[in-house]
Amino acid sequence: MKAEIVILFPAIDLKDGLAVRLEQGDMARATVFNRDPADQAYAFELAGFEYLHIVDLDGAFAGKPVNGRAVDRILEATNIRVQLGGGIRDMATVEGWLDKGVNRVIIGTAAVRDPALVREAASAFPGRVAVGLDARDGRVAVQGWAEASELTALEIAKRFEDAGVAAIIYTDISRDGMLKGINWDATIALADTISIPVIASGGLASIEDVRTLLMPQSVKLEGAIAGRALYDGRLNAAEALALIRAAKAA
Repeated sequence: MKAEIVILFPAIDLKDGLAVRLEQGDMARATVFNRDPADQAYAFELAGFEYLHIVDLDGAFAGKPVNGRAVDRILEATNIRVQLGGGIRDMATVEGWLDKGVNRVIIGTAAVRDPALVREAASAFPGRVAVGLDARDGRVAVQGWAEASELTALEIAKRFEDAGVAAIIYTDISRDGMLKGINWDATIALADTISIPVIASGGLASIEDVRTLLMPQSVKLEGAIAGRALYDGRLNAAEALALIRAAKAA
């Protein structure tokens, strides 16, 4: 059976306090879609979204939160549930964001370099810690995608099978921001091999990707992240959310 809850997460990527989208994770290829991220988050809430995916891009490179004020304003302006990644490398940062009202933190680089942090955080905050695995040519990239590791997404995900991690967010960097469609083959293969729910990310292009998310072969996926397709109108939010509601009702 299909999982009861299928979530479409609209994405807000923060760079210099602005809501942007990158192409293939390249900071030099950023398009500004809204100069007020809180306004963008509120628009997503009004559209009917119940969850929001936020990445502090500057924080991912710096190794610590950089766009904290923008996140604070989003939390103040909306009642939407937030999952947040970027620059979360220690327990103090995990605790700080959760105390502020972030529902779930995403640990990326530290999941490769400091797996003990993931275990500690997931144990201390059950259901509120996800792992972000961003792959380029099969290998997980870290430090804002600027550096490649020698490990595959599956190798890292298996480290946390018994750690209580809420979800794995799997991104195909080559497709991110390119509107070429999600790499369903790799994403579903990962989900079918591990026990942790997987969220698909990178390249969602149209309503067809949402339909794929709702098909039987995607049963182990918690949801998918939508970015540029929502911003430029290729994906109609009302149509996508109606499709998900209909599938849940059925």
